[in-house]
Amino acid sequence: QVQLVESGGGLVQAGGSLRISCAASGRTARSYALGWFRQAPGKEREFVAVINPSGTTTYYADSVKGRFTIPRDNTENTVDLQMSSLKPEDTAVYYCAANRYILTTNRNEFDYWGQGTQVTVSA
Repeated sequence: QVQLVESGGGLVQAGGSLRISCAASGRTARSYALGWFRQAPGKEREFVAVINPSGTTTYYADSVKGRFTIPRDNTENTVDLQMSSLKPEDTAVYYCAANRYILTTNRNEFDYWGQGTQVTVSA
């Protein structure tokens, strides 16, 4: 079992940067692929980024490629989402998620979820 707790959301102006974090607890947390998803009001939850357990492979949604990175620290059991050049359309609740067996971008294949953290980008 893995518990995920996000932190670091807030309000930022368009063009700015923000870093959000996810702390993963549980004996096997470092063996999980960790991902970020987001959900804007009235929209489905969508994939943002994912990283494999060793931190050597990442995937990004086209909408954030080149602007977001997903660094992982297995000594601290954390995964961050470093966001830059933020746009109003990045406004959403951002969720951290964990997958035990495969590196995937499909939200239905993630087993554990955090409670989410709000990111608001003003124009």
